[in-house]
Amino acid sequence: MKAIVLVGGEGTRLRPLTYTTPKPLLPIANVAFLERQLSWLASHGVDEVVLSLGYLPDAFAAHFPSGRAGDVKLTYAVEPEPLGTAGGIRFAAEHAAIDDRFVVCNGDVLTELDLTAMLRFHAERGAEATIALCRVEDPSAFGVVPTLPTGEVIAFVEKPPPGHAPTNWINAGTYVLEPSILDRVPPRLNVSIERETFPRMLEHPGNLFALQSDAYWIDIGTPEKYLEAHRDVLTGSVGLPPVVAATEVAPGVWHQGSVRVDAGARIEAPALLGDGAAVGPGSTVAGSVLGAGAVVESGAHVIRSVVLDDARLASGTEVVDAVIGRGALLEAEATATDLSVIGAGAVVAAGSKLSGARVPPPGVQV
Repeated sequence: MKAIVLVGGEGTRLRPLTYTTPKPLLPIANVAFLERQLSWLASHGVDEVVLSLGYLPDAFAAHFPSGRAGDVKLTYAVEPEPLGTAGGIRFAAEHAAIDDRFVVCNGDVLTELDLTAMLRFHAERGAEATIALCRVEDPSAFGVVPTLPTGEVIAFVEKPPPGHAPTNWINAGTYVLEPSILDRVPPRLNVSIERETFPRMLEHPGNLFALQSDAYWIDIGTPEKYLEAHRDVLTGSVGLPPVVAATEVAPGVWHQGSVRVDAGARIEAPALLGDGAAVGPGSTVAGSVLGAGAVVESGAHVIRSVVLDDARLASGTEVVDAVIGRGALLEAEATATDLSVIGAGAVVAAGSKLSGARVPPPGVQV
């Protein structure tokens, strides 16, 4: 079975990380998010994935030099200009000559949705399109999708005011589609499947259905959710170990490869330390992920944070609820807190106090 994964966006909410790395290739617990998504698709019988590309397309070919991810064959469809979700789906499907039922996923949703059950639901109802729904506590920031008991969609309500949503079930960004859906999308135009194609299908009932699922689901697209996804993976929301071949050295504390932790350091679960990571004396790493080669020097503290590959935290630094980009440096006694995001290779000067800051990579003008 074929799938299209929509990975063409610029990931603006996760800047400055996405100035240098497309959002789907950012790591979640030391594994590129897209690798996790492709593995999930493969577990439900998908053997070919078309990546609908736009922003930094060469990064994807560089990440998957063999054109494969495990048993999944990859095809790249690079949009000549932004085409929206529906336009991108049509462009990718035509590029890969898709002529049978296929799956579509947004490239920023980590989920344990039972895709096999969704495919069965779709077939049993003879649907032209089926939307996965997930339940959220506050749907006011989302598009909600009321349905009949059969699952047939009866309306779309975009970002209802708090307390006025007709349902708490929202579009979860995974679809099962028949190839006939492509005829509903004008070629070479920027078209949204959520706001244009699907709502127009309601004019002719009986073609559009939705499956409600309480399976794990998160959109990783903001710093807050990016950090939350790490914590969820560390605590088993998508299964354990959090990374293939990681070793649990203490309850909830995982190591990859060779890790150096000083006897005077404190590691508190949940935590994942990547291959070559080093933690110095008097330091604390709690509820956090260290990437490969990341260094936490003496007396530094990393709390509920993510420190990506080869980043260095000098002595006395403090990182709380923050993301430190690949190869970045926090000089002595610097702090980064309150959803601060430090770009790849950036340097935070000694003694700096950052709260909610965005520090771009060197050479990037913002």
